[in-house]
Amino acid sequence: MSQLYKKLESIFDFGSIKKLLSSPKFTFCYDGLHGVAGAYAKRIFVDELGAQESSLLNCVPKEDFGGGHPDPNLTYAKELVARMGLGKSESEGEPPEFGAAADGDADRNMILGKRFFVTPSDSVAIIAANAVEAIPYFSAGLKGVARSMPTSAALDVVAKHLNLKFFEVPTGWKFFGNLMDAGLCSVCGEESFGTGSDHIREKDGIWAVLAWLSILAYKNKDNLEDKLVTVEDIVRQHWAKYGRHYYTRYDYENVDAGAAKELMAHLVKLQSSLSEVNEIVKGASSDVSNVVHGDEFEYNDPVDGSISSHQGIRYLFEDGSRLIFRSLELDQR
Repeated sequence: MSQLYKKLESIFDFGSIKKLLSSPKFTFCYDGLHGVAGAYAKRIFVDELGAQESSLLNCVPKEDFGGGHPDPNLTYAKELVARMGLGKSESEGEPPEFGAAADGDADRNMILGKRFFVTPSDSVAIIAANAVEAIPYFSAGLKGVARSMPTSAALDVVAKHLNLKFFEVPTGWKFFGNLMDAGLCSVCGEESFGTGSDHIREKDGIWAVLAWLSILAYKNKDNLEDKLVTVEDIVRQHWAKYGRHYYTRYDYENVDAGAAKELMAHLVKLQSSLSEVNEIVKGASSDVSNVVHGDEFEYNDPVDGSISSHQGIRYLFEDGSRLIFRSLELDQR
């Protein structure tokens, strides 16, 4: 673990994070969901960075994850969600300023502010937008950024504004890995709570939490004695500068496989007649923008030239909105 700590210490300014965590104005909560991140969380956040041990939730690794589901989202990280003031009932006491969770193997993450949820799509965009200033590892600049196709276009806008190489890839970390190996990508993320950089070739939940702590430390470096710049402040400032991208995801589980395949085939067939699609859309909601393009996403890897076809059905709207349909089978390839 000492080698891991040295690696992280070379990426982040741990001195500024320690200063943030020691401020009486800043409160912190990390939920390991009884996965492997728990041991690392205590060593890094408590022993090295000075957070209170009471800041840790469910950080004793258990084979059955304590009977819970080790998925870092609003549904399964119930205890953290409640503590951060986002539960269905009133939270006891004032919620912490910053909250985070990791999944069972610590490669995915969820970021929360006081009574505020940061979508994975916004999270990677905000990390990229602030990386050069807030994270020493990126002080020389970003090589490029990438996102999975279903992730919102928030990162696209940051890339355009900062004149960065940008890549839209199929779901699957191997596509990011190719870009990183070729020196084309520094920061990347996907809609399912995975965020990472080219320090390793995998998503990294602990790294993402430290990236957010670095941004908070940078934003508060001159005003820890005054009003704290919060997670919500950072997100809203980002929206004011780059625009807001609304994102929602619906998972349909335990459905009839045959019926699901028929539905997907029908959605592909509909793309040959966008006028019919727009009639359906207008029938559901008359004020929705027109669909101007429909396809099945195909990715031509710029590194090895491989082509990945049928990576999700897309309907693209005139105002930039998108409707994406994907099958679980794609994630099992």
